[in-house]
Amino acid sequence: MQMLTRPPSLLRCAALPAPALLPPLIYPALSSLPVLLSVPHAGRDYPAWLTAMALGGRAALEPLEDPDVDRLAAPAIAAGFGAVVARTPRAAIDCNRAEDEIDPLVVAASGGRRTSARARGGLGIVPGRTLSHVSLWRRPITRHELDQRIALAHRPFHAAIADMLDALTRRFGCALLLDCHSMPPPPAGSPQIIIGDRYGRSAASWVTSRAMQIAHATGFTVGVNDPFAGGHIVERHGAPGHGVHAIQIEIDRRCYASGGAGFDRTAALLAALADGIGTALLERDMPAAAE
Repeated sequence: MQMLTRPPSLLRCAALPAPALLPPLIYPALSSLPVLLSVPHAGRDYPAWLTAMALGGRAALEPLEDPDVDRLAAPAIAAGFGAVVARTPRAAIDCNRAEDEIDPLVVAASGGRRTSARARGGLGIVPGRTLSHVSLWRRPITRHELDQRIALAHRPFHAAIADMLDALTRRFGCALLLDCHSMPPPPAGSPQIIIGDRYGRSAASWVTSRAMQIAHATGFTVGVNDPFAGGHIVERHGAPGHGVHAIQIEIDRRCYASGGAGFDRTAALLAALADGIGTALLERDMPAAAE
């Protein structure tokens, strides 16, 4: 793991020399609010061995990214909110999948393990396909190769989230995890923002309602849990019964892809969610703490 002082821009971090797989960037929580951001799918540090394994090279792997979501999170990070940002590309290891969500066509000798619907569809812990590429890889990887990727990137990502949420909870008595994603343009008339709380299992209903209010107030159309109810990250780290709330934020890429005002408005939404829900968490927690 790498704990960072706050840089003026996330762009500078991409130029650092890279090992075979990079652990996440970890931005310390300096805010007076109990909020942590996670960005699992914006990693774009592609090692040469990974692109060599891809049938279509790097171009076939990049559609798996949530492009520039780390940059959308930059204003919230600059405001002092902590963050865990994956640098390893999703194509190498997907931090929003459980360690046993394995596609047997991608990982050799993986029999006997559960195969989720997502893994069977080619989107396991190591993705096997995209909409444009039916098969991504020249060969299956070995279990040893998978274990190496998990040890280098997946476990450090989740360990950092767990440690930082624990620290926030000890400091404030509660915590919020905002898991930040983007989605390809959905059908016409679909909401621009989808908030996922695992159907109420990863966050209290009022947290989700507050997130909806903030998004509406900033001019976005909003849906809840359909078609994205949240993945492994919010499922693993959300524990509303213990004061830890986790919601997944999916953003229509058209909201920010053209840059300019649209990008700034979308980045401001993430900062507003962190500030608004974090403030509400403290206001609700203070009476209990005073008793």
